[in-house]
Amino acid sequence: MLTVDDYAEIRLAHRDGMSIRAIAKKYRRSRRKIREALKVPEPEPYARAKTPAAPKLGAFIPVIDEILEADQSAPPKQRHTAAQVFRRIVKQGYSGGYDQVRRYVGKHRIRERETFLPLDHSPGQRAEADFGHIYVDFPDGRRMVNVLLLTWAHSYRPFAIALPTERVEAILHGMVEAFEFFGSVPRELWWDNPTTVAIAILTGRQRKLHPRYQALASHYNFNPLFCMPARGNEKPYVENRVKNLQRRWATPVPQAQDLTALNTYLRECCEQDLTRVATGQSETIGTRFEQERATAVSLPNRRFDDCISDPRKVDKYQTVAFDKNRYSVPRAFAFQAATVKAYVNHIEVVVADQTVARHDRSYASGEYRLVPHHYLMVLGRKPAYLDHTAVFKDWKLPAVFGELRDHLEKQQGEHTGSRQFIRVLQLLATHPLRRVQQAVDGCRSARWPVDLILGRTIQLSQSEARCELTLGQTESPATDCVEIQLDSRTPPRVHVPQPNLKCFDQFLVTGGHYDGEVQRSNLTLEDEPQAPPLANHVGGVREAGAGGVSGQRRLPAVLAAIDRTGTGNPRIQCIESEDQASDLPGREGLRHV
Repeated sequence: MLTVDDYAEIRLAHRDGMSIRAIAKKYRRSRRKIREALKVPEPEPYARAKTPAAPKLGAFIPVIDEILEADQSAPPKQRHTAAQVFRRIVKQGYSGGYDQVRRYVGKHRIRERETFLPLDHSPGQRAEADFGHIYVDFPDGRRMVNVLLLTWAHSYRPFAIALPTERVEAILHGMVEAFEFFGSVPRELWWDNPTTVAIAILTGRQRKLHPRYQALASHYNFNPLFCMPARGNEKPYVENRVKNLQRRWATPVPQAQDLTALNTYLRECCEQDLTRVATGQSETIGTRFEQERATAVSLPNRRFDDCISDPRKVDKYQTVAFDKNRYSVPRAFAFQAATVKAYVNHIEVVVADQTVARHDRSYASGEYRLVPHHYLMVLGRKPAYLDHTAVFKDWKLPAVFGELRDHLEKQQGEHTGSRQFIRVLQLLATHPLRRVQQAVDGCRSARWPVDLILGRTIQLSQSEARCELTLGQTESPATDCVEIQLDSRTPPRVHVPQPNLKCFDQFLVTGGHYDGEVQRSNLTLEDEPQAPPLANHVGGVREAGAGGVSGQRRLPAVLAAIDRTGTGNPRIQCIESEDQASDLPGREGLRHV
């Protein structure tokens, strides 16, 4: 086959006077081929032979056209393939081969294939959202992670966040984080049709939205829009971002300590993308995003409450059920109607518009998340729970509490000593662990009288309050407020207190069995104040022995030291915190766990 170079040499030789016979002899080609080269300056492109006629198929072409026309209204997965068309016409008498049918069906479908136009969107008008999935190496092994991606259509600016699930609350959390990351909100936000967002597909593009997603759209003032079913090409920007996530940001497989570290890495990838110029654009992504921000919707003054709510009732175990798990609440709210607010990482229990408990969320099944502070009131009435429930057996306290219990039981007997130890534990309902531990340590030299520990704890609380007041009035911290040292040998000062109506409140709650040991007289010690009765308190507890009667069975033997790991039900988790305290309303220094 002669090339274009051969054609050029032949034409030059003929121009210089060489005959056709001589040229044919020189290039060892026929004279007919030389004459063809002299007629045109370059070889003609190869033309494929005409498709052979299919005489046997001709009579069946109208039948095939009718089958393919009917397929236009059939479900996509119930349309004829070329093989199925071939089988049908064979039954009608076709005697030709399959290839003829396949070629004809292929040509017909090429004519029916859909074509598109490039999309163009104004700055600040549109953003698209979708989930991608990548594998990540964590300390406990490799597992798949759900990543929510948001992409602006004009600038191609991305946001990515790893989430534990694809549930409604996870989507709400991811969207709120995205809007705060961008500092603005698009006018339109497009999804495909996840059931967590669009719970029902109506006519055309109409959707029945999840109420919480509708509330999110109303809060941030964007228009929630959706692609047609099975039309992911209607949001091409985020679809391409999912591929970028998998091929660029997650290759090689990333390693992370937890989801927080992974999200830090993903945000760094999003920030580094600002200097890149996307395909088909002449400006960087960061430059084009500034154009979007100028015309997008501004953030509202307050953040959206990214949770779902579920009405529940507190049961006799002081727990509320949610998502196949149970979470504890304080005794004061037992048997009351409550609302569980489920966030992506934690659970809040609300009673009468007041948050009464907060727990880390569990995505397992059948777990009990119990906080020991919630059961201190019950412990005062039923001291045997101290050694026969996982919530207290698994409660890890500093070693000094175990020493205190051993000392009290040796000094006063197992039954009385345990009850006195419970009185000390009940201080943790209203005081942080640090303060109670300091009071117990300070009374070690006095051989741990419980009344002195109670008074010392309250005195520490009052002293810390005075220090906070002093620090609030002066810019420089007071040196005498850094550490509080109390001398157990200092004689207390006596004064007459104001009437305490809480004694009557406890009388109503306990049914008349008021512990006379709490208020021995109308005189109290300023340096050794008594712990106030807490029967009517939000998380209050009665002192050990309140409501007790004669003939009560002795407390069973202690099965495990309070500072050791218990052997309770592994599905019941004793939730601990740094201060072992809560910040429930009405409590001083008590923090949710």
